[in-house]
Amino acid sequence: MRLSDSEERRTKIVINSVILAIALYGMSQRDYVFQKTSIAERVIIDLMAPVQSFTTGIQQGISSYFEHYLANLNASKENKTLKSKIADLQNEVFSYQEAVKESDRLRELINYGEQLERKKIVARVVSWDSADDYKVVRINKGLKNGIKLQSVVTSAEGLVGYVYRLTDHFADVITILDANNRVDGVVERLRSHGVVEGYSRGRCIMKYVNRTEPIILNDTVLTAGLGNVYPKGLKIGYISRIERESYGITQHVEITPLVNFSKLEEVLVLVHEQEEHKQLEWRALDEQLNPAEVNR
Repeated sequence: MRLSDSEERRTKIVINSVILAIALYGMSQRDYVFQKTSIAERVIIDLMAPVQSFTTGIQQGISSYFEHYLANLNASKENKTLKSKIADLQNEVFSYQEAVKESDRLRELINYGEQLERKKIVARVVSWDSADDYKVVRINKGLKNGIKLQSVVTSAEGLVGYVYRLTDHFADVITILDANNRVDGVVERLRSHGVVEGYSRGRCIMKYVNRTEPIILNDTVLTAGLGNVYPKGLKIGYISRIERESYGITQHVEITPLVNFSKLEEVLVLVHEQEEHKQLEWRALDEQLNPAEVNR
């Protein structure tokens, strides 16, 4: 009896499924095959394994060295860059701090000069003769800036000196430490007069002070305003030494200036705008005192 097509197809599926199941079961139950090595192969493996291990170690070492070298090289470059940036920032901070200090000094200098009735010019000290005890300093303003000969130079601390030499853009100032610079001074407390001039070791001496004047240490000395150069009331310094001899009519008085010339940076130049008019007055006075010379 012949099977129908559908029954034949179903029979084939069943048979194929049974065969596949038997094959899978057999594969799952199969033991793994282990290859046995010969004596020669074991000897070669034992000999080559250390060499391979050594080679692998060298390779890893070289690789690690280059990795660390590159890492250190990059870190060194970054460190150098960071140090450069830190140095730049420190320089900027220093510049800002110096600018603030300079601004404070200039403000103090300008405030100090408000009470003085002369034209005021702020200048910077550009050089000084330190080998000569700061007897001469040079400032960065000159004729082009309106400075004139014998213009008084001062700072916020006290009197510096006067202009004795000029160029278009610079001026030399003879300070009160020079013996050739004589200033009429007065002791503030007693109003005792004398002549202040440079002495030695950064100090001044006040001459012609009467021996009977009861001056004491730390008395402040001011400009007396006599003569044609220094205005009245500028601070010069304080009395730091007094010697009274048993003879003579005067006493030895030493003065320490209030200005620290070794740290002097900015000054205020006081220009008398009526200087030419004053010279004309002195010339007229000379003509009145010497009429014979005028008639010649």
